[in-house]
Amino acid sequence: MTDGPRRFELTDCDREPIHALNTIQPFGALLAVNLDWTLAYHSQNAAEVLGLAEIQSGRKQLQIGSSLDHVLRPLALERIKSCLFSLETADAVDRIFALELVNDRLFDCAVHRADHVIVIEVEPHMGERQPASPLDLLGPLTSQLETTEDMQVICRMGAARLKQILGYDRVMVYRFRADGTGEVIAEEREPKLESFLGLRYPRTDIPEQARALYLRNRFRIIADVEAIPVAILPQGRFGSEPLDLSMSTLRAVSPIHIQYLKNMGVGASLSISIVYQGRLWGLFACHHGSAKPLPFATRTTAELFSQLFSIALDRSLLRQNEAVRMQGQRLHDRLMVRLAQGPSLVENLPMLDDLLKGTIAHDGLSVMVDGVYRARGFAPDREEFEALVPTLNGFPSGRILASEAIAQHISAAASFADRAAGALIIPMSRNPRDYLALWRRELPQKVVWGGNPNKAVSKDEKGATLTPRSSFAAWEQTVSNHSERWNENDLQIAERLRTTLLEIILKLTDDAERERRKSQEQQSLLIAELNHRVRNILNLIRSLVDQSRREALDKDQFVEIVSGRITALATAHENITRENWSPAPISKLIEAEAKAYLNGKRDRLRLSGEDVLVSPKAYTVLALVLHEMVTNSVKYGSLCDRSGELAIALSRSPDGDLIIDWQESGGPPVEEPTRRGFGSTIIERSIPFELQGEARLDFQREGLRAHFRIPVSHVETGSIPIPNESQSEAPEPNAVEIVSSGSLPETILLVEDSMIIALDTAEILRDFGISHVATCSSVASALEAIENNLPDFAILDFNLGSETSERIISELRSLEVPFVLATGYGDISKQAAALGAVGALKKPYSQRDIARIIPGLSESENGTRLASSGRNPPPQGEA
Repeated sequence: MTDGPRRFELTDCDREPIHALNTIQPFGALLAVNLDWTLAYHSQNAAEVLGLAEIQSGRKQLQIGSSLDHVLRPLALERIKSCLFSLETADAVDRIFALELVNDRLFDCAVHRADHVIVIEVEPHMGERQPASPLDLLGPLTSQLETTEDMQVICRMGAARLKQILGYDRVMVYRFRADGTGEVIAEEREPKLESFLGLRYPRTDIPEQARALYLRNRFRIIADVEAIPVAILPQGRFGSEPLDLSMSTLRAVSPIHIQYLKNMGVGASLSISIVYQGRLWGLFACHHGSAKPLPFATRTTAELFSQLFSIALDRSLLRQNEAVRMQGQRLHDRLMVRLAQGPSLVENLPMLDDLLKGTIAHDGLSVMVDGVYRARGFAPDREEFEALVPTLNGFPSGRILASEAIAQHISAAASFADRAAGALIIPMSRNPRDYLALWRRELPQKVVWGGNPNKAVSKDEKGATLTPRSSFAAWEQTVSNHSERWNENDLQIAERLRTTLLEIILKLTDDAERERRKSQEQQSLLIAELNHRVRNILNLIRSLVDQSRREALDKDQFVEIVSGRITALATAHENITRENWSPAPISKLIEAEAKAYLNGKRDRLRLSGEDVLVSPKAYTVLALVLHEMVTNSVKYGSLCDRSGELAIALSRSPDGDLIIDWQESGGPPVEEPTRRGFGSTIIERSIPFELQGEARLDFQREGLRAHFRIPVSHVETGSIPIPNESQSEAPEPNAVEIVSSGSLPETILLVEDSMIIALDTAEILRDFGISHVATCSSVASALEAIENNLPDFAILDFNLGSETSERIISELRSLEVPFVLATGYGDISKQAAALGAVGALKKPYSQRDIARIIPGLSESENGTRLASSGRNPPPQGEA
């Protein structure tokens, strides 16, 4: 809440140089040596603590500038020197127990470095030469902490165990709050003492420089508050500076803090830092009613305990954070499902309010998006919220504003303080700013302080001495115009919510832009496709007219021939465009021809076998072929009289090809024509040329027989209605990846099922100086080309209609011919690498892109290049 007004006296506390007081506590002694092991500093009591005798000259053995080996035993000095090698960091401290320094006396030592000197702190050893193992004391605690997950339970357990180890009257777990104040959240004490559990303490009780020092030196003992500090010599000598005692165990205590402890009735204290994720989370604060010097080994055990405790606390807080993260993830998932495809955030405000109530407690909710404002529950109206916007826009971009007293930050919020005192405001965009705000109503409450926080420090009657407060009795403070505080969990979820809302907004924006582009692309595509198809149809009709003119004997026959062929095309296009240019059943085509030409002879046509769907391209070809076959049969074959019959059998080959067997019988005797007209050309050459199928005519005397094979790539099993199932591929980046390079190949195999793209690519390759380009449109023709003339390099269209180039790839790999894969479907970069390709091209590709993948033309050091299309191939479709 508040720790009271910060008057000038508090700044004095914060500036006190507690690390450079140049005194130590008297329960030990200090020696500081230069890097050449000459004495630079020593405490005034060092000779007394070490038990050094005066030499005959009357001078003591401890003299500034003298070598330390004149003071300490050689073996002891070697042990101390060896400690330096284990000090891995600047703030590291190493310890030696029961070390014989001088005169057969044992000492416990702590060694660390401070600036350019080595600091050695010594204390008389209390106990045997080999101290008891701290693991004996900490073993039971380890098993207890491993089975405990609740943070509050861990803190209570830690306080109890630490009191058992140290023997202090009171051990507290003191946690720092977000506002800098502290609160006792766990306590173990002697029954005679009053409880401090739940009391709050102002942040001035632990000044800023003390908090910073607690992060570096995590153990602090004050053995006796009545002890007189011991000076460190020399003092005031030219060039000398106060010794930095930041990492010292013996460092003396600030007079202000000593008075603070005395005012509390504390004779000795000990503090152990609790650090979580690099920041000061709290302290173990231990108090004793009288002086209490602790053996070094016991203090070390307490330090090990604090490390075990920190691990357990860390695990508990991580679990808590993980639970919050999962809660945020669930909220993210639910919002994505509800908002990503639906109406705007403003329209979904009631749903958002309901979702958030189970995650972040709030009394009201409001949102402003694109100038539209909506509110729900206890929240400001539009005018009141707009008054906040200028100030909100002044805050850093992307930063959440959370306050239990929003009016203290934005004065305009005072106008609706009766409805909303606390606010958690989440920005959802940069410019212009959109906001989602959660509101909390005023919650009058009482905060219990350990003493009056407004009188944390004071000056004596003369105003010259700064002293801490003397009363620590529970002091209640009534807080108004504040809501319940937003805790860490609320803020974590709010941050995740901000990311989610940004993601949703970006997705909706992208979707809208994508739909707009898609609509434009579809419109352009439809126009282009319509133009392409109209041109194809007009060209085809022009050719039909021209060729029909040559075979017609008179005008009437010409009109009949042309009309029949155009009608056949019209029927075919009607069938394949009925379902948006999709495959159509072959039976419909046969029935349409029978209806148009057989009239009363319909019963003389026998259609048998398996009906299939045929692709649009094959359908238009078959329309002309079947039209010519029926026309010839009606004019010259079995259907030209009253007795003949026509049998059409549909079947599938083992490979799935469509087989059409045509058999006429009962008509006039058949003779093979001596003249081939345009109709015969359509029958005999269209299917092999355009569909890579077969067409055979057998002019037997008893009746014409014909055999047509339509490759499986143009055939689908079933009948109308059958949905058009298309295979979707993952998107592929426009990338060319080159693994190796070499000389310019002489022969290149180009496998491409689009004739126009194939012609264009072949022309580009020849422009590059490739002497021979073998162009193929199918797997079979490509394998034949490889067998006839082994290429030096290959460019393979991976998707060849319904087949792929995998068989070609296998053959090229066995022959060690390098190749690249080209595709217009999507991402095949990983597949290309797995298949052994040296690169990948995405259609449409340009002359520059092709140059990159041809050895001898371009090399890539990194193995990956972006390919941007510099020239587009002409539209693809039926010619």
